[in-house]
Amino acid sequence: MISTLLAAEGIAKLGAAVGAGLAAIGAGIGIGRIGGQAMDAMARQPEVMNKLFTNMIVAAALIEGVALFAAVIAFLCVG
Repeated sequence: MISTLLAAEGIAKLGAAVGAGLAAIGAGIGIGRIGGQAMDAMARQPEVMNKLFTNMIVAAALIEGVALFAAVIAFLCVG
């Protein structure tokens, strides 16, 4: 009985770790795509570089926020 409860708790913690890891991977991919596409756009039109940079930072911050919420929710599901 106790070993079953401990196994369930361990699986819950493993699930939270996997969820947080997937959130981090998704954020990394998203920010990498934003950076790459922004560099391409800046190379094509250097005169709009400041506006592109500002939009890139805002989009990256939004992605980081979503990843943080996903990680927090994954760890709250354990408790």
